[in-house]
Amino acid sequence: MSKSRAHVFVEGRVQGVFFRAETQEAARQYNLTGWVRNLYDGRVEVVFEGQVENIEKMIAWCHEGPPYAVVTNVEVTRGEFKGEFDTFYITY
Repeated sequence: MSKSRAHVFVEGRVQGVFFRAETQEAARQYNLTGWVRNLYDGRVEVVFEGQVENIEKMIAWCHEGPPYAVVTNVEVTRGEFKGEFDTFYITY
C-alpha cells in the first residue's frame, strides 16, 4: 500500500465546534499521523500522513467536519510521505 501526505486548510465555522478533537479522533481511527491546529484567521490547518486511501477518507471527512461545523471550503495540497510523526496530535 502506498503512503502519502496531505496539507489541508478548512474554512467556515470550524473553530469552537470541536473540529480539532474530532479530527484527532477520526485520524487515529484511520491510523494516520500528523497534527491539527486553529489558525488566527479562523481556519483549521491539518497535516495527515499515512495510507493514501485513509488520507482520502479524512479529506472527505474534512468537507463535513463534526456536527456543529459549517465547512465552506477545503484546500488540499498533496505531497510525499515523510514519516516524521509518531501519532496524530493537536498543536497550538
